[in-house]
Amino acid sequence: MSVAAQSLSTDPARTRDARWTSALNALFAVLIVAATAEIVIDASAGHTGVVPKQPATAGWLSGLGVLLNYQIFLVALLAATAGYVGLLVLSRRGRWARMSPRSTIGLILVLHAIVFVGPILISTDVFSYIAYARMGVEHGINPYLHGPSVISRDPVFAYVGHDWRRVATAYGPIYTLLSYPLAPLGVVGALWGMKVMALLASLGTLALTWWCARRRGFDPAIATLAVGANPLYVIYGLGGAHNDLIMMLLMMLAVALSIREPHTSGREAGAGAAIVVGALVKATVAALLPFMILSRRRLAPVLGAVGALAVGALVGWAAFGVQGINVVAALNRDAAFVSTDSFATEIAHLFGKPGVFPVDHILLKAGLVLIVLHLMWRTWRGYDWVAASGWALLAISVTSTWLLAWYILWPLPLAVVSRDRRLLVATLAVQGLFIAHQMSPLLVPVR
Repeated sequence: MSVAAQSLSTDPARTRDARWTSALNALFAVLIVAATAEIVIDASAGHTGVVPKQPATAGWLSGLGVLLNYQIFLVALLAATAGYVGLLVLSRRGRWARMSPRSTIGLILVLHAIVFVGPILISTDVFSYIAYARMGVEHGINPYLHGPSVISRDPVFAYVGHDWRRVATAYGPIYTLLSYPLAPLGVVGALWGMKVMALLASLGTLALTWWCARRRGFDPAIATLAVGANPLYVIYGLGGAHNDLIMMLLMMLAVALSIREPHTSGREAGAGAAIVVGALVKATVAALLPFMILSRRRLAPVLGAVGALAVGALVGWAAFGVQGINVVAALNRDAAFVSTDSFATEIAHLFGKPGVFPVDHILLKAGLVLIVLHLMWRTWRGYDWVAASGWALLAISVTSTWLLAWYILWPLPLAVVSRDRRLLVATLAVQGLFIAHQMSPLLVPVR
């Protein structure tokens, strides 16, 4: 009998508490599953402000729910968040109060299955991915030079978001080429291909999170639960089939290679290469590289990164020309966008300003540079590079004027395996503020 089991058997109060916490864990898990299922089932009823226009992919769910309006969505999101917070709070009370590893894995798999069989949620980004792929494969048009408007007669164009119809792709050449084999499958086939890629990337990210947490001395079930049952991760990230999940998979692969012992040159080179490949999917993950290099103070990560960058740049240039590797131009273009959910916009409103001005962009960029330099200095002095990377990604999302829910997911897998637990608190706090901001329509009186 284990020490924990002996303690429970000799302590009636602890046994009673364990039964209550077991029941509460089950209740919170059911709440998350029910709320997620409610969103997915109602989303299958048709296009609304929360469910983007899309081809029919979840016909087997039609007739089970009602149209998913914003109020229903927000209530379900709030319920899923409450269940998620409840599970995390109970996990802090001790091993006897936590969900078992098997139950944790089961909950995460159920949530993934529910979202996978449903329609695309919240965002139209996945249709932009498909449009860029079809531009290159079906129409012979460089997606780094033109937006989807040049293929307005293609069947995917009707589903592309209005904001992106004239915008060339901002994603890396590796991701664009990865999406190309899906283009000949048609819109529906490509959509399912994107959903499969997102699902596999998510499961891979969670598996690596489990492994990294165990290697760093943390409870892997709690760490994986904090990521895999997170409502923003499940509903926004996986529900939208975002390529951020592929980027995060490569990010966690880099962390796994870097922390695995013994620290051989091959593994460290592979870690540097994984970060660069991730950046050639979505550039944000490149923020990890300086912290890894400063932490290791060895040549291997640099050589791996340079080698991967050389190969990736050559492939990108051969496939798309210089535009395919001009990441800086794409980042500068996207950095000028402003969303209503960004912290910068809300702070501007607090000071009575109508929005974000050009000088605000400059100040935000300067602030981000100072934060990154400070983190680099701390990493040089021995601070955990995984934590520094997570703080950098969190700072990027908070200082961005174009903030989307899946952006504040970036630091979460790093936070649950970092040695600075304040990072996890800060990441969850930012996510909580984002969710609270979404709830404002529930406070408007009905007329």
